[in-house]
Amino acid sequence: MKQLTARGKTVDDAIQSALQQLRISKEEVEVTVIDEGSKGFLNLFGAKPAVVKVVVKTDNVQAAKDYLESVVRHLHPGTEVEITARKKKHVMFTLSGENLGMLIGKRGQTLNALEQLVEQFLHQQKAYHFTVTVDAEGYRSRRRETLEMLAVQAASKALALRKAIPLDPMPASERKIIHAAAQKQKGVETVSKGKEPNRYIVIQPVKEKSWQ
Repeated sequence: MKQLTARGKTVDDAIQSALQQLRISKEEVEVTVIDEGSKGFLNLFGAKPAVVKVVVKTDNVQAAKDYLESVVRHLHPGTEVEITARKKKHVMFTLSGENLGMLIGKRGQTLNALEQLVEQFLHQQKAYHFTVTVDAEGYRSRRRETLEMLAVQAASKALALRKAIPLDPMPASERKIIHAAAQKQKGVETVSKGKEPNRYIVIQPVKEKSWQ
């Protein structure tokens, strides 16, 4: 297992130093305090740093990458998978290769399905705190622009017609983009309706709360 010894003014400082070097969250490591350190006389003389040993638990993200590679290579041989972003509660995998349209799917449906598979895999590994994004050929950024434009258009339509405008069902990650973009438009509000996987957003004028 990967491990690292780190130092800091306090135990917490030492732990944070180790986590930053490993680019990993505290939930993914086991910490052993080797030396709690001391401030020394008048905080000046004889001060000792705190020392901790941080051991990385089973690397669930790497395991998820390997799992995703096995799935996409079965669907589309020659596809490579790279971890392109990794934060405390989120990881992004980017696919590369030729002619990846099949792995993107209509409106990103195949990418969305791959995300669900990887999240299910992580849950099986008891890594419940992760959310996953799978991208290919810059699709996610293009899709974000499309969704933001859709939110603006739907908001304008809702105000012009004074009625609620329902949008097509979409995954939670895309609904979040719609909510955020619509909040920037004055005079409208958003509500989510329905159940997964058919949950959808309605954009409506703020002053009108009920609709036929």
